[in-house]
Amino acid sequence: MTIKARRSGAALWTSSRGAPAYRFALACAPPLVAGFVLTPVFAATDLMARLPGCWLLLYGTALAAGGAPSVRIVPLMGAAFMALGAIAFAAPAQCGHFFLAAGFGGLHIGFGLVIARRYGG
Repeated sequence: MTIKARRSGAALWTSSRGAPAYRFALACAPPLVAGFVLTPVFAATDLMARLPGCWLLLYGTALAAGGAPSVRIVPLMGAAFMALGAIAFAAPAQCGHFFLAAGFGGLHIGFGLVIARRYGG
């Protein structure tokens, strides 16, 4: 992102509230903080097996919100994470690690390849 911003002359990391990185972080923060709060709650209430669905759903929400002003594929990736999280909640609890691998591994790689090819990184 930094290299791409330098090439285009865009301010990525300035302290300005209008900087893209600032806006992205601000939009991503609420769902990620929710995951930070819910993780020990799930652990304390014996719902650890359902954390993968929670993490995927909230991470997808963060991507969809943070990527809204970005290229269309970023919020679509967020929607894919959200869908995978919803499916993880419906699936047997012991399959959670497969959903995490599919999301944080598979979806990132798949969408990353598309983003690199179509949008230059």
